[in-house]
Amino acid sequence: MGFFTKLWTFRKIFILVLTPLLLLPLPLLIDTKEAQCAYTLFVVAVYWLTEAIPLAVTALIPALMFPLFGIMKSKTVASAYFKDFHLLLIGVVCLATSIEKWNLHKRIALRMVMLVGVNPGWLMMGFMISSAFLSMWLSNTSTAAMVMPIVEAVIQQILNAEAEVNAIQMKNMDGTSNLGLQLDEDEVKHENNTEAESNGVEHNTVCKIELEDTSPQRSVPKPEMERKYLSKKDHMMCKGMSLCIAYSCTIGGLSTITGTSTNLIFAEHFNNRYPDCHCINFGTWFVLTFPITIIILILSWVWLHWLYLGFDFSRMFRCAKDKSEKEKASAKIINNEYKQLGSISNQELVTLVIFILMALLWFTRDPGFVPGWSSLFPQYKGYATDSTAALILGLLFFIIPANMPNNSSCGKKSYLSYTTLITWKEFQSCMPWEIALLVGGGFALAQGTEDSGLSAWVGSKLTPLGSLPIWVTIAVSSLIVTSVTEVASNPATITIFLPILSPLAEAIGVNPLYILIPTTLCTSFAFLLPVANPPNAIVFTYGHLQVIDMVKAGLGVNIIGVLAVMLGVRVWGVPLFDLETYPSWAPPHFIANITGP
Repeated sequence: MGFFTKLWTFRKIFILVLTPLLLLPLPLLIDTKEAQCAYTLFVVAVYWLTEAIPLAVTALIPALMFPLFGIMKSKTVASAYFKDFHLLLIGVVCLATSIEKWNLHKRIALRMVMLVGVNPGWLMMGFMISSAFLSMWLSNTSTAAMVMPIVEAVIQQILNAEAEVNAIQMKNMDGTSNLGLQLDEDEVKHENNTEAESNGVEHNTVCKIELEDTSPQRSVPKPEMERKYLSKKDHMMCKGMSLCIAYSCTIGGLSTITGTSTNLIFAEHFNNRYPDCHCINFGTWFVLTFPITIIILILSWVWLHWLYLGFDFSRMFRCAKDKSEKEKASAKIINNEYKQLGSISNQELVTLVIFILMALLWFTRDPGFVPGWSSLFPQYKGYATDSTAALILGLLFFIIPANMPNNSSCGKKSYLSYTTLITWKEFQSCMPWEIALLVGGGFALAQGTEDSGLSAWVGSKLTPLGSLPIWVTIAVSSLIVTSVTEVASNPATITIFLPILSPLAEAIGVNPLYILIPTTLCTSFAFLLPVANPPNAIVFTYGHLQVIDMVKAGLGVNIIGVLAVMLGVRVWGVPLFDLETYPSWAPPHFIANITGP
């Protein structure tokens, strides 16, 4: 037993050494550029899937291997590691840093929950809506790390209120008071703060949570015996509240190009491979995916409500004048949290205005049905992209002062103090450099498969799939990536599959968007395991869940997601992007067009 334990401990070293050695016959026996590129692709894919070394380090392998194999020059490979995607990412991270620094995200979340009410069902819906909305603009990890402490505070207040009610009932029954069950608000508040600190939560600490939550050790739950629930119903409510945050943070990111890294990777890959197509932008993506997101969000809420709160939805619509003790406790903690924020600050107002302006510029750059602001520069058509708007407004966060400049004295000297909305150090703490390198490595791989001819070779071998109905091809590719992304990171999964599926679509004469869009969306459906994505790991650390709970609930959400994507692409995606026709901007295909079923 000890031998196997040691073997498992050093498994990454074995993978790191054995993978290139076992694959070495491929380039040695088949001395072609295609085989050499395939060797590099397989090594990178195995390292990404197993995380034998950090993802960002693995992403640098193409920069080493392609020049040695003579596939691409070193300068050419290097240029693939920084694209328009990275400029867009910089602008978005500037916005996210300011939102988190000045607690605007917390104000938005609490306000949305206050609007929907405190019934457990409505409360779950409110948290899902607020989390999904925030994850459209912030990273999924940051959203989960921000919202989950609020949910935990509400849960603890509900449980404490029920304990108080039980204590009163016991007192009325036997005429004595049980001091052990009396509610001490200060003690409860201290316990909640201590518990939040033990989970790595610190308020007003920009992006610290996001950096820490990527560690695998975060997914170790607290022992169940440390948790005390007055009833199974309370425990089920805690499970439902936790899972709704994990899933809605992922679902909301589907709506916008900047919502998840997988969407950004797809957009950059698509624009590089098909530069003559200008159909993918912030507006068209939102029109396609927002209804899909709403469908998934509502059906996921129904699924979680049925699993953990029961199927009696009629209780939610009863206009009872007297609220239960649980509902009063929930309303109290949420109102108190909101009051502690105080009135909206100038920094929050400025951040909100820039946030709205950035969204408007993204939507109106090239909406498609009317001329956008990019048409004001007809001689430079296609020069301005979504990254242009992101940078214009993102740089303002380093210019606009957080407070009015004032004279400060230090000893005998006086100087003028001037601080901006965010600092470079704060931006660096929020900038996902690992994702930036990972995406760059994906771009290098994609370009290498093109230059080596591997992409064309794969496409020629996939032409028999043209005899299958298109919906079968889409369903199979979507299910494959949904399965792989449960054990591999979402960015790594989409980076591996995009260079394969693009030539597949070209080979069978299908509009590439018809396959790439569903595949990209389904790559985000990592709902089954705590280690599948950071939001899952964050909620798992609070100790309300077991792995089987996440598997059971996540399987239903996965099915809902895949079906909703298939429905959306088929119903309104086809007319929006003319998916039934093989486009002129794609390379000529050499078999008949068979986009129909």
